[in-house]
Amino acid sequence: MNGNINGLHIFTVALHLPPNLKPLEELAYNLWFAWNPEVIALFRRLDRWLWEETRHNPVLMLSQLSRERIQELSQDEAFLAYMHRVYNEFQNYLKSPYFAPFFQAEKDFLIAYFSAEFGLTDCLPMYSGGLGVLAGDQLKSASDLNLPLVGIGLLYQHGYFRQALTIDGIQKEIYPENDFYHMPLRLEKNAQGNPILIKVDLKGKEAYAQIWRVDIGRIRLYLLDANIPQNPPHIRAITFRLYDADREIRLQQEILLGIGGVRALHALGINPTIYHMNEGHSAFAGLERIRILREKTNVSFDAAHLAVMASNVFTTHTSVPAGIDIFDPHLVEAYFANYAPKLGISIPVLLGLGRKNPADHNEPFCMNILAMKLSGHINAVSKLHKRVSQKLWHILWPAIPEEDVPIKYITNGVHVPSWISHEMVELYNRYLGPHWFEDPDNEKVWSRVMEIPDEELWGTHERRRERLVAFCRRKLQKQLIRRGAPQSEIMKVSRILNPEALTIVWARRIVTYKRPTLIFRNPERLAQILNNPTRPVQIIIAGKAHPADEPAKALIKQIVSFTKDERFRYRLVFIEDYDLEVGRYLVEGADIWLNTPRKPNEACGTSGMKAIANGALHLSTGDGWWAEAYKPELGWLIGFGEEYSDPNYQDEVESNSLYNLLEHEIVPLFYDRGPDGLPHGWVHKMKLSMRHLCPKFNSHRMLEEYVQNFYLPAFDYWQKLSLDNLKGANELSQWKNKIMTNWDKVSVLQVEPTGDIEIPVGEELKIQALVQLGELTPEEVRVEVCYGRISLSGKLKQGKAVVMKAIHQEGDGVYRFEGNFCCQDTGRFGYKLKIVPHHSNLVPSYYLLGVLVVWG
Repeated sequence: MNGNINGLHIFTVALHLPPNLKPLEELAYNLWFAWNPEVIALFRRLDRWLWEETRHNPVLMLSQLSRERIQELSQDEAFLAYMHRVYNEFQNYLKSPYFAPFFQAEKDFLIAYFSAEFGLTDCLPMYSGGLGVLAGDQLKSASDLNLPLVGIGLLYQHGYFRQALTIDGIQKEIYPENDFYHMPLRLEKNAQGNPILIKVDLKGKEAYAQIWRVDIGRIRLYLLDANIPQNPPHIRAITFRLYDADREIRLQQEILLGIGGVRALHALGINPTIYHMNEGHSAFAGLERIRILREKTNVSFDAAHLAVMASNVFTTHTSVPAGIDIFDPHLVEAYFANYAPKLGISIPVLLGLGRKNPADHNEPFCMNILAMKLSGHINAVSKLHKRVSQKLWHILWPAIPEEDVPIKYITNGVHVPSWISHEMVELYNRYLGPHWFEDPDNEKVWSRVMEIPDEELWGTHERRRERLVAFCRRKLQKQLIRRGAPQSEIMKVSRILNPEALTIVWARRIVTYKRPTLIFRNPERLAQILNNPTRPVQIIIAGKAHPADEPAKALIKQIVSFTKDERFRYRLVFIEDYDLEVGRYLVEGADIWLNTPRKPNEACGTSGMKAIANGALHLSTGDGWWAEAYKPELGWLIGFGEEYSDPNYQDEVESNSLYNLLEHEIVPLFYDRGPDGLPHGWVHKMKLSMRHLCPKFNSHRMLEEYVQNFYLPAFDYWQKLSLDNLKGANELSQWKNKIMTNWDKVSVLQVEPTGDIEIPVGEELKIQALVQLGELTPEEVRVEVCYGRISLSGKLKQGKAVVMKAIHQEGDGVYRFEGNFCCQDTGRFGYKLKIVPHHSNLVPSYYLLGVLVVWG
């Protein structure tokens, strides 16, 4: 990039390799290396030490190779042959995908996937935790599945923080600067060779951003960077840190991500038809889409809003209200005063789109609410999270039962090839077949796990545990050296952890509801479990606390204090700076993956899925994904799956359950060895876990469900509403206005039969109703009879709905509807009528449907 900074004339020095080594550059700039062991092995052959020193960054590594080493490689025939073999595999991957699109893709079918963070590989630290890693896994699976998708995010100069602990366990945050020119990134440029810039308005001031491209197999991710000379210092700071604690900077980030992200796609000539917002951070993208549609077609805000809703998908990830972005309405007003008129609405209307109660002018502006009001397709990230989300957001659909709130669920998954060890890859290649790598959701493929000989699976797993222990010892030595510990203390590290002991790992973002200290509730009992002379157990813990989360930091300090306790000194470690590299070692070497969230706060939790693919067994409370995955033969359940009103009592019950499982089931099974020294019962459980859980809880399956349940329906809605200059959207808008004008005249006049009636089991009950529709026609409403068992409180349980048909008109605006249903069980049942607006082009989650409901 040419430019002038502080009086300096800027130029870029580009990497230059001999022609016969050019494939290395192409391989370095595509993150296919992040999940392909052959490419990693290739780069390790260049210089193993340098590969580790550069944090597995092939671009930086190539730039640091000496001229002598480059010359040597260019003449090494064995190396060149290996490089060309790997490069040919890469080219075949790009040009000849194992999967043709697994659905009949339309010509204009393209998904834009927005996320504030992406966890893709070690040398791109643009993530903070599970949300970003999930986003990264989604892009990798999109590449493997050959799905037309592009990613949109922000490029952070400092990314998320690196964690360092003091000798007392106090977390310190370090923000190293990212050197984009030595990362696997390409700056997008125009025909003149200059960076492509987009701009957004920030309180009347123009803020610019350039666009970087990350190649992820067949997928491209575009990241916006505001730290450029065209911006003043306070604007450049927008993309300094992920999730900046300053609320105004956070709002600026989300404006740049949402509005700027849409503009970046247009500047690149990319025109998606489906927009997927991963959490509420990018919700402003929906507003920008409305603005563009109005500018192009001159339609009303309502019509543009309906068209955008039809093709927007929103995934909510949090179960905890504190984890949802909200902003002071005055701050939002200051930033959108000039923008609202371009939407054709006033500031109060815009603010109302981000509120539960639009009339409450003091209510904060919520990004998740904005995303839901702009999206026709909404999903939670596990079966349990669906119920939690329906309860949390029921207020947006107040006139319908909580269980009818239009939030579906697609359980998260992991990109299996990114998270398994090289040794496990080789084992799977031998027994699962060559195509498991790109087809990891195939149940037939995973059934072959049962054919792996016990000694091979156990031997592979033991090697990874040994490597995990060695890795932890290296990390602990570095931690002690950095803290200035005496040499005598550093020497003791070689005695910490046992490569043959049962190894429990707890690793994830540290926050109070995840309860990392639950296992320490009874230290004496835990000490007896860990220090059994013939059946030793050890625990490895890792995780970061948000810089502003003091209670979480206190938990880290407490854990570190336990590591110094003589009872735990050689059986318990805390590994600093939990990141993708640390995470891989942990999931690859753990025997037990421990998860202790307080139900129902864990939305999904995918770390355990990664461990299972490596042969670890899961031990968790009945929260998140484990609530739907648990079976006794596959792992262990802490507690009984209940929800408690008293957190202290819950901790007592579940910690005792945890200790009981360890003492009476887990430890005995692990150390029950046959004459050949193998724990055959344990290995059998490993195989069952992998066979039944791996094909389901992976991102290929997840993405296929997104396609079938959301992307294809969204595309169909978009096609219907956008054709002929948004003709369908205009018609739908006119219908909506008619509904809004006439809905107060809709009522149920009469229902038959009434009273306490009795019918034989299995016999149909015919229901008729007189309904007053006023100016509306039967085609513009849907009349349903909702029936089910009656609870003790007088409510319908597990209600079902049957659509009633209009059989004739009985007066001015009065129609007779009829429907019937059959009860196959005996007991007390009830029914009632529900009338809602209906239009064939109306998306399921249209939020006004939660208000416009008549019951009878």
